[in-house]
Amino acid sequence: MKFTCNKEVLLKEISIAQEIISSKNAILILSNIYLEAVNNKLIIKAKDIKVNFQTEVPVNVIEEGATTVYADKFLGILSTFPYDEIEFNQNVNVAIVKPVTQKKPEYKLKSIASDKFPELPVSSEPFFEMPIKDFREMIQQSVFAVSDDETRFFMNGVYMEKSEDKIIMVATDGRRLAFISKPANKINDFPGIIIPPKILNTILKRSGDEGLVSISISDKIIFINFASYQFSSLLIEGMFPNYKKVIPESQEFSLSVRRDEMLDTLRRVSLMVEKKSHRIYLGISSGKMSVFSEESELGTVEDEIPCKYDGEDVTIALNYRYLEEPFKIITDEEIRIRFNSAVKAITIEPVEKKDFFHIVMPMQS
Repeated sequence: MKFTCNKEVLLKEISIAQEIISSKNAILILSNIYLEAVNNKLIIKAKDIKVNFQTEVPVNVIEEGATTVYADKFLGILSTFPYDEIEFNQNVNVAIVKPVTQKKPEYKLKSIASDKFPELPVSSEPFFEMPIKDFREMIQQSVFAVSDDETRFFMNGVYMEKSEDKIIMVATDGRRLAFISKPANKINDFPGIIIPPKILNTILKRSGDEGLVSISISDKIIFINFASYQFSSLLIEGMFPNYKKVIPESQEFSLSVRRDEMLDTLRRVSLMVEKKSHRIYLGISSGKMSVFSEESELGTVEDEIPCKYDGEDVTIALNYRYLEEPFKIITDEEIRIRFNSAVKAITIEPVEKKDFFHIVMPMQS
């Protein structure tokens, strides 16, 4: 096996493959990246116990073949390689990496035979499509709310279901909930599934806003393809909570604030917040909102911003992170907070109605 290619093109794809791999043991096959040179392209595969990845890049194939190399070291070689073009030459159980036009540096990287690399799963079900821009937004508006409590494993991922001609994504950790829905084309029926955040975060990081994403659900596995990339992941088994019970049917009071002013205020107030509870208070009255921390050994802080509100005075205790994170990912200039009382769920959403919202449960005062 022998090929030459542009270092930067290869480096980008090997970086993605390395994100998938969780093992850092050089003698284990799942610590390796699968490389196959054929038809002037290089097929790249990586996997861990749950997530799989495959892509291909154009290369100049001199001799066809396949091998696997230790991902961590191969990425390090590419990251520090001083020339634009590399030559990769597989010889028995050693891969030689060197410049195309120079003799040095020459790396000799031990490899494991390609037939030791496990087969990647293939979907037996049809795919449906939606704009990758919409899918990215769905991930962005939901994945941050996933629970990290491993004893409640059924909330350790993003729930996805079909509702008529739409796809819905929901995430919750029991104290907050993120909801978003988007239309999709020719959606196949599938039961609600729970997607691990690892594959979603990788897609969010690596995808752009152009083109379509193809999705298939088959045998407890989700397949997500876009551009030249093919991802798949085992799903989380378990019963996701009935999220519809958490969504208020109606909320009597509503206020709106500027996103940038709220974020700036939260940053200032968070400096004095007790790190264990993260509790802050919103003192809401006509035309203004007071944001303040509780008394602690360090002291306290209070700030104030204007808001559009015409209702009775109320003070709501909240985890400031649960308030800050939705404000960070909602890009609209003005954001609405709806509520019924200081002890019931609040809803955070853009003033201009869209297809997503965030729900946060208040804390005890």
